[in-house]
Amino acid sequence: MLADARAQLGRALFHRVAGPDGSVTRARIHQTPGPRWFGPDRPIRTVHGDASMFIGGISALLLQSLHPRAMAAVAAHSGYRGDPWGRLQRTSTFLAVTTYGTAGDAQRAVDHVRAIHERIRGTTSDGLVYHAADPHLLGWVHAAETYSFLRAHARYGARPLDAAGYDAYVADTARVAEALGVTDPPRDRRALSERLAAYRPELRAASDARAAARFLLLRPPLPLAARPFYAGLAANGVALLPPWARNMLWLPRLPVVEDIAVRPTGHVLTRTIRWAMLPPPRSRTD
Repeated sequence: MLADARAQLGRALFHRVAGPDGSVTRARIHQTPGPRWFGPDRPIRTVHGDASMFIGGISALLLQSLHPRAMAAVAAHSGYRGDPWGRLQRTSTFLAVTTYGTAGDAQRAVDHVRAIHERIRGTTSDGLVYHAADPHLLGWVHAAETYSFLRAHARYGARPLDAAGYDAYVADTARVAEALGVTDPPRDRRALSERLAAYRPELRAASDARAAARFLLLRPPLPLAARPFYAGLAANGVALLPPWARNMLWLPRLPVVEDIAVRPTGHVLTRTIRWAMLPPPRSRTD
């Protein structure tokens, strides 16, 4: 019964993240021969393959929303409300292809995203012009995502990296960022911190950002039975945000509650996800 429960949970999680064609896509990514952008020993493979990404992804979305022009582009063109699972599946597939897929497949994925970004243009409610292919906006999205994934892995990863490993992770993500059009992406943790600080004067919690936070944290498109599980992940995603970002989004910090309840829950949930999604051990007759 335990094995059946594990298999059922693993299938449900994989279907949510990878979509109905996830098994086919996974086979193509991992089984197609050819050179890769990143070898098997690279830190990006360790971080992006860990269950901590479930928490890091929520934190990244909240942090990214604080740039008004980036958030306006997401609100107007991404369909995150009408098709949130489709957006998640497209994002997870892009991460998987660029991290683990062949170099040719990774480049095609990047070219596809760049073509979409080129078409996305508009104006915010405050009259600010945005273009999704703007290297400056892409740089914010990349820096916020890299920071969030790194922080989540350092706190909840099965095998946290040392300082040099996390610097190398930032350098690995820069390879993908440059391919997407980011100019001079950070290549170590110090440069990443400096880049985030440089964006601070441009950030604020516009109405679109607060609406996105309410959607992510209070009204996720999930069945009632799954909401407590998601709430634990979301609470840990909030806890990873820098204090200034939490203040902008009006997300209170409760240190005692976070230390006693939130963080331990995050460890339990990531261990559960890891357990559910690992393939069962092969028998001697396999």
